Formats: sequence, structure tokens, C-alpha cells
Amino acid sequence: MSNIYTRSGDKGQTSLVDGSRVAKDAERVEAYGHLDEINSWVGAARAFATDSLLDRTLEFLQHRLYNCSSNLATPPDSGFEPPLVTPEDVIFLERAIDRFESATGPLAQFVVPGGSQAAGLLHICRTVCRRTERRLVGLSASEPVDATVVAFINRASDFLFAAARYANQVVGAEDVHWDKNLPLPDLDV
Repeated sequence: MSNIYTRSGDKGQTSLVDGSRVAKDAERVEAYGHLDEINSWVGAARAFATDSLLDRTLEFLQHRLYNCSSNLATPPDSGFEPPLVTPEDVIFLERAIDRFESATGPLAQFVVPGGSQAAGLLHICRTVCRRTERRLVGLSASEPVDATVVAFINRASDFLFAAARYANQVVGAEDVHWDKNLPLPDLDV
């Protein structure tokens, strides 16, 4: 690409991997747009990650999110082979979740998003990931979607939750637990 701008989308269409044109608000484009949003939030969270394990696993996630995006941007019968998202990638996320949970301990209560800066951003990543998964499920009702991509995104949201808790643990910040009876704060202090 020689220029960032191409002017080819000025009329509300974009190109898929095979060069076919679709509306920018097509379900498929919407789905990989959400993946782009997750990836951006993960990049923001990485800027605050102080732990090399957390940084490395988030970096892996970012690159596989691009694979997921490329997969979605490739029309089913196009003849193009997108980068793979494999069952091993899903298993890696499960292993990372197990590793993070071995450091944080089992979950005993609902966690309110927050704590450290990295954890707060990772909770945003998690919620965007859940929204993306809903979009993928919706898309799969009308168009083919690689089942491994759906599984990867499902596991990624769990991974991001575990990563948020781990990010708090690394810096000594406590998880914020839901208190359904939290008293009214004093406004005069």
C-alpha cells in the first residue's frame, strides 16, 4: 500500500480479501471491525502490562486476532486461503488461563471491572470480545464462519478475564468484588 487513503470507500463500500466489494455495514465487515476494536484495546492494555508473561500472551492474542480478521475478510468460496486460527491456538489460550489462575487463585466472587490500569483495560477488551462473539454467532446464522474462529473468540474473552485478574495480582492490586449491599458513599468527605 502506498497511501493510507484510497478513496475507494467513499461511497460506503469496502473490499474483501478477494477484491469483491461489500457494504461497509455488512455483517461480515461489522464482525471483523469488532475484532479490530479488541485488538486496539489489547494494544492499549499492553502499554500498561508490567509483566513479561502477560505481555507475551497479549502479543500472541493480537496476532491471532489479525488472523481471525483476515479469515472473516475472506469470502467463503473465494479460493483464497486466509491465515489459520487452529485448535492449538484455542488450547494455548486455555493453558494461559490455567497459568494465570494458578497465580490468582480460584474465583470466589463476581469481579467488578477495575483495579490496575492494565486490568481495567483488559476488562474493556473482554466486554468487546463478548460483543464480537455475539456478532460472529449472528453472522454464522446467515453466512459460513470458521468454527475455530468462533471458539477462539469465545476462549479469548475468558483469557482476557483471567489476564485482567493476573494484571492486578502482578502489581499487588486487589480484584474489586461485587458488593450487592455496598453502602451509600459519604458525599461530605
